[in-house]
Amino acid sequence: MAPTIKIGDTVPDGTFTYIPYSPELDSHAACGVPTKLTVSKDWKGKKVVLFAVPGAFTPTCHVNHLPPYVQKYDEFKAKGVDVIAVVAANDAFVMSGWGRFEGLKDKILTLSDPNVEWSKKLGLDLDLSALAFGTRTARYALIIDDLVVKYVEVEPGTEVTVSGAEAVLAHL
Repeated sequence: MAPTIKIGDTVPDGTFTYIPYSPELDSHAACGVPTKLTVSKDWKGKKVVLFAVPGAFTPTCHVNHLPPYVQKYDEFKAKGVDVIAVVAANDAFVMSGWGRFEGLKDKILTLSDPNVEWSKKLGLDLDLSALAFGTRTARYALIIDDLVVKYVEVEPGTEVTVSGAEAVLAHL
């Protein structure tokens, strides 16, 4: 899969949904209220690391992709990253549940790409209908600086390599 977006391109505008962390969510008695993040407004003037997974709680995503970003959070911040976010096609409630399970507390935003609309604009959607998963986000990573792509890589297989925390840190 080759992305249609490339280094030097301005990212397309789009809207993600997510549920901001609040302490009352820790009780699991509350689900939170989804809010919108608008790429052109919320990421303007910021350095953003965005990585995408086909699904929250899925084996590779849950065990091999997200945890290194959590472990290396301080390294990303030391390199001037303003926002670290993970995106998937799951709804905002599932993404919020995953974030709470992982103890993220918005250190890493868990964004929902409804109907994979934003990832499709980048050429980074993945048809997993054969597995009964429908259309999902591909496994990819972007470094975005003031809305301009500085790094874009998509995984060629099922492993986490070019979209993993180590690879992205090496390009900051």
